[in-house]
Amino acid sequence: MLELDYRTAFEMAPIGMVMSRNRLIVDCNRQLLTIFEAEREQLIGQSFEVLYPSAAEFERTGDRILAALDEQGRYADDRVMRRANGELFWCHVAGRALDPEDPHAAGVWSFQDLSARRVLKVDFTGREREIAALLVDGLTSKEIGRKLDISPRTVDVYRARLMRKMSAGTTAELVHRLLAGEH
Repeated sequence: MLELDYRTAFEMAPIGMVMSRNRLIVDCNRQLLTIFEAEREQLIGQSFEVLYPSAAEFERTGDRILAALDEQGRYADDRVMRRANGELFWCHVAGRALDPEDPHAAGVWSFQDLSARRVLKVDFTGREREIAALLVDGLTSKEIGRKLDISPRTVDVYRARLMRKMSAGTTAELVHRLLAGEH
């Protein structure tokens, strides 16, 4: 009979899990390796940057997390991530900083692959991916601008590009197509 302890629970969790220090992957479970189609040796000791589509998105997301942590040090969002083979996919990421005063010092993060429900069919730029994720969350141009430290007008320009790429006539249609993976 399998012994039930914390290590077994971590390894057998139905979601990908990572323990981190200073944005480095200290440990991860089997499900995370499955989600990212990676071997343990490819991830342990590496920066989270290896899971992002670009270095710029890694940096901007880190800044956004710092600005948006709640009082318990928690953060969650949906974002586009990158598998070891380079494939991009939608992923729900949630985590908690062990010390909210020093959020990147140590944390526990979970990853849920959303690609079965939310297919990424269009080639977006890094900024378009960020704005698409925030539009899906229901944020306005002003709120997105604040989150990304860009002007609401710049957000509107990116939204228009997304609408053209997704053949959407309205923001509501764009969000529907993003969620459904339509094009």
